[in-house]
Amino acid sequence: MNASFLNSLQRAALILAAALLATSAHARGLSRRKAEEQAKQLIAEWCMQTRQLTADEWQQSLVKSDTLTMPIWSAVYGERPADGRSLWISLHGGGSAPASVNDQQWENQKRLYRPAEGVYIAPRAPYNDWDMWFKPLLDGLYERLIAMCVAHLDVNPDKVYLLGYSAGGDGLWRMAPRMADHWAAASMMAGHPGDVSLLNLRNTPFMIWCGADDAAYDRNRRDAERGLQLDSLQRTDPEGYRHETHIMQGMGHWMLRADTLALPWMAQYQRNPYPRTIVWQQEEVLRQHFYWLTAPADELRRYQRVRLTCQDNVIDISECSYSQLTFWLSDRLVDLDRRVTVRYQGRTLFHGRLPRAAETMRECIAFHADPAYACPARLTVSLHR
Repeated sequence: MNASFLNSLQRAALILAAALLATSAHARGLSRRKAEEQAKQLIAEWCMQTRQLTADEWQQSLVKSDTLTMPIWSAVYGERPADGRSLWISLHGGGSAPASVNDQQWENQKRLYRPAEGVYIAPRAPYNDWDMWFKPLLDGLYERLIAMCVAHLDVNPDKVYLLGYSAGGDGLWRMAPRMADHWAAASMMAGHPGDVSLLNLRNTPFMIWCGADDAAYDRNRRDAERGLQLDSLQRTDPEGYRHETHIMQGMGHWMLRADTLALPWMAQYQRNPYPRTIVWQQEEVLRQHFYWLTAPADELRRYQRVRLTCQDNVIDISECSYSQLTFWLSDRLVDLDRRVTVRYQGRTLFHGRLPRAAETMRECIAFHADPAYACPARLTVSLHR
């Protein structure tokens, strides 16, 4: 009997054993109704704990993460919708300039936009550098700001919008794809894209605004090129990469507030935290999780990529740079009363039922710091046996 056939038998035995174990464990899991009840309780507990942990920051209009402190200015507009308020994070311009210049830009940003409804937050960048909105430690500040607004102001985590002007637009180009799993939509105004990849925007509606005469740093040409890239991505994937590009004729770096039309366009979208198609590529700042996926921390490298789809309880992985993936699974994505199948390039990695567990929900909310991810089941699969 040859070695490859033995390996096939071993793989089949492992898949069968995993399926039997999962089926047996499922009998001890929560029902869907019980899991939904438990999720509500755990989310309420998370919100209460977050309010307690961030009470001093919230009172002082600050956000703190690691060694950084970011002042924030906020205003609340419109009536609270039944499904919770929206959140608009608006990044000011400036950059490599004296603090007083960036302070003035912050003052301008406070009143540059006004959503019809929502919590409008204008943060003051913790740096006075050109890359002040996308340095590596900033991810934690954005995540903490969102969590604080969810806990203190009843913001719906699926209605979080990101926009920014000039240096804030530079930040948009980087942070919109990098944290695409956090945004309902994003809009870039008068920024420079650098070498950023747009692949991660597959499920995040995105707008580009730039004056046709805004030639400093070649912004006008580079922004128009990125609009064409999004056109191309959408042609090959018509259900993804929803976007609009506005290169404003006769306008320079200041667009005379024409870009305020971005807000009603963005407001029509909400985040789907469980998209059925995911494209995830690592860039300079590495992130371990994206939507309902987690990759091994010790394998994160720039350009590592995952592509997958999930339909009818089957997760099909077409591309993966990692040795394993962890899936946080919810009944919003799969029916946990049925068997779940995971395939990698046609090879079955798992086929079985997964139990719903309250502890898994608790771990998932804590890991993501996001109540939309109260996932009752978790599955890790090895791809390269």
